[in-house]
Amino acid sequence: MSATLASLRIRNLALVEDLLWEPPAGFVAITGETGAGKSIILGAVKLLLGDRADRTLVRSGAASCAVEGLFQINAGSPLHAILESAGAEPCEDGALIIKRTVLAEGGGKQFVNGSPCTLALLRDLGISLVDLHGPHDHQSLFSREQQMRVLDSFAGSEKIRSEFTESRRRWIDLENEQRRLVENAEALARELDLLNHQTQEIDGAALKSGEEESLVSRQRSTSNSHRLGEVCAELSGILTESEDSITSRWGDVGRLAKELCRLDPEAESIALAAAGIFESLQDLSREIDHYQNSVDTDPRALADIEARLDTIQNLKRKYGTSVEAILAFGLEASQKLASLKNREERGAMLDGEIETAKKTLEAAGKKLSQARRKAAPKLETLVRRHLSDLGFTQAGFSMAFEDLAAPSPEGYEHIEFLFSPNPGEPERPLRAIASSGEISRVMLALKTSLAAQDSVPILIFDEIDANVGGEIGAKVGLKMKELSTSHQVFCITHLPQVAASAESQFIVSKESDGTRTRTLLEGTHAAGRITEIARMLGGPADTAKKHARTLLGVK
Repeated sequence: MSATLASLRIRNLALVEDLLWEPPAGFVAITGETGAGKSIILGAVKLLLGDRADRTLVRSGAASCAVEGLFQINAGSPLHAILESAGAEPCEDGALIIKRTVLAEGGGKQFVNGSPCTLALLRDLGISLVDLHGPHDHQSLFSREQQMRVLDSFAGSEKIRSEFTESRRRWIDLENEQRRLVENAEALARELDLLNHQTQEIDGAALKSGEEESLVSRQRSTSNSHRLGEVCAELSGILTESEDSITSRWGDVGRLAKELCRLDPEAESIALAAAGIFESLQDLSREIDHYQNSVDTDPRALADIEARLDTIQNLKRKYGTSVEAILAFGLEASQKLASLKNREERGAMLDGEIETAKKTLEAAGKKLSQARRKAAPKLETLVRRHLSDLGFTQAGFSMAFEDLAAPSPEGYEHIEFLFSPNPGEPERPLRAIASSGEISRVMLALKTSLAAQDSVPILIFDEIDANVGGEIGAKVGLKMKELSTSHQVFCITHLPQVAASAESQFIVSKESDGTRTRTLLEGTHAAGRITEIARMLGGPADTAKKHARTLLGVK
């Protein structure tokens, strides 16, 4: 088996104050008086597996309760992959430690291998670690879906079923995509027209970033071109054009400065400064001429600028507050347009993809159906044999297949488990069986039939032997013992025949000091076990003990 429960520590849970349990492998029976607290052990395990926590579980007077389980798992267990995918701490030396605390004020924490984790991780681990069957869990067998899973598990067709499920999901997705395209065809056409108009209008304008600011500047200069020309002419007159211009006068300044330098070399700096100023005045004159020549005095140029600004303003009202915003809108519209055109092309391709997906689905469904129909007779024979071992010597058990016109999530067929406990009676669906004792034995027969394929290593049966007794109880116990060759099996039971079949037995009891009550769990051997089995038999002491020895096979 891939894992075993090596120890269970419970503190301040309900009536349990502090309990350390180290169960052995094999078939373990848990017994005790009604109300002694056997359900507390089960509740502790459920907490480790991510079950909902209730603060009322905390022992009266305690601030919190805690449950810690140590599981020994082998190297090939799928639990390692679950831990790795969740980013949890790996197991050292095969030890998986799960701890759960619940606070009396509400809330709590959970840990895996010493690190905090989510409840979802505990549930994922629990699915692969423990299979728990309570008094009502066998009712899951009434579900056709569960019955299909049982058959697939026996047939080893889970991988084929996964392929079928994926093929069906792909086919449905394509069908839905095509339906949406058909339903939205008119809206798609309208959106295409709008995006086409928007992109053509924006692309046709051939806008450039920063263009509006440049146009506004040119508009300002062009609209004032006449006055600008006058100012430039007046500046030129002052600098160079008039007889008394600054440059002509500055020529005299330069000539005198040169003479000053010739007469006194110490005045060279004055001559150089005068020459520099003269060059600057010439540069200024040239700059004014260049500017005056650049001023556009053509009235048509102003009209063109204003028309361009009107175009930009019109686009801004529709698509944004600036040229940059308009360009961004145009880019987004182009991308949407390309996407919608791809959708049109996608619609043309979908027919072929749907046909291919349907053929793949049908092939996977056929393969799955063949695997199921091949395995069904073998499982029927095996279940009938185990039912015979459990007292249904001539019971009928079969599977009815119902072909479906359209694929369901489970395949192209439904199945129904049919059962007849007595010869001569017609086989009926399991959900029509009224006796919980009968359905419990059918469940145990199925579980035993699936033992070789069942990868969940730990099985817990909580009083599934209710409403059976005597010789049938002994057969139920032997069947659980058979299961323990490949699983660690725990059975909470009131039936002495079942308890006697176990390889080890633990007794749940209560003790009180007058002020507080505690639940205890203790192993029992030899004489103590005989006494417990005798108590469970409930007859006169000597007779019960004699019967207990017989059940245990001791003298």
